Amino acid sequence: SSLLSPNPSFLPVLQKDPSEALVIAVTTRAIFNLEEEHKLYLEKGKEEYARHQQANQDKPLPPGTAFSFIQAAQYVNEKILESNLAEKDLFDILVLSNNSPESGVRIINSAKHYGLEISKFCFVSNKDSTQYLKSHGVKLFLSADRIDVCNALQRGVSAALVFQQEVQAPSTPLRVVFDGDAVLFSDETDQVFQEQGLEGAVRYERAMEAVPMGEGPLKAFAMHLGKIRKKFSQEKSPIRTYLVTARSGRDMGVRAIKTLQEWGLAIDEAFFMDGAPKGPILAQIQPHIFFDDGLHNIQGAQDVGVPSAWVP
Repeated sequence: SSLLSPNPSFLPVLQKDPSEALVIAVTTRAIFNLEEEHKLYLEKGKEEYARHQQANQDKPLPPGTAFSFIQAAQYVNEKILESNLAEKDLFDILVLSNNSPESGVRIINSAKHYGLEISKFCFVSNKDSTQYLKSHGVKLFLSADRIDVCNALQRGVSAALVFQQEVQAPSTPLRVVFDGDAVLFSDETDQVFQEQGLEGAVRYERAMEAVPMGEGPLKAFAMHLGKIRKKFSQEKSPIRTYLVTARSGRDMGVRAIKTLQEWGLAIDEAFFMDGAPKGPILAQIQPHIFFDDGLHNIQGAQDVGVPSAWVP
């Protein structure tokens, strides 16, 4: 069946234990394409927007950038429960929305239409809805609003900015691609590179080869993802993870690999691109989501139809 086919048998959503689950919060504009509605909101105001959402509450919203990622996470849950019904270490998806509860009906109906297993919908009119992330135990927050993402990162929550784009729904398993510096790892080497150029950065990396790098903003999320992945053999795993970094493998690859080993984070495939564009390799991998701190890399990913999320 097509990934987008409606699921009329919408079953009651399995309640997850947030202290054990991998909780992912998405905003409505990250999971559904609300660009027309958002434009209406900006041009005509909140009331006109709410009227439009209520008038169209039974018309499902089209999928947005993070939609296929959330669907693939749901597929992983199914595979986990197939092998162990008592397993608590699952993906738990919640939607965080600045919609009023009345305009939220369309959001809930859209999730039901696609058979998305979303455990919580939070309709918060507060300017900064990220204050609720910690209380829900959120490990990753995806939003189409830059201020949201910066607020979440300041609160110590892994977060990334999703740009609305036409996305081909990739097939399962769940494939996640991480950039290295300033995403999985800290930006220490980036800073040396800014100050001393490539030669300085290479010298620094050689001197620091035995010292693991610091944590980047998405490390905690990647570690939990890795923990879920370890429940399966590599052949049977419903999750595949990738490192696609601008580092050169010859001069700067060893420290990255040693850091991952030190963390106990197994990555399925690693690509050391030595500054070459990432688009072609991403088109080959076809990930459900790609995290990078470089806007040129995000653009390259978007050009090949890969759902991308920017870590500012």
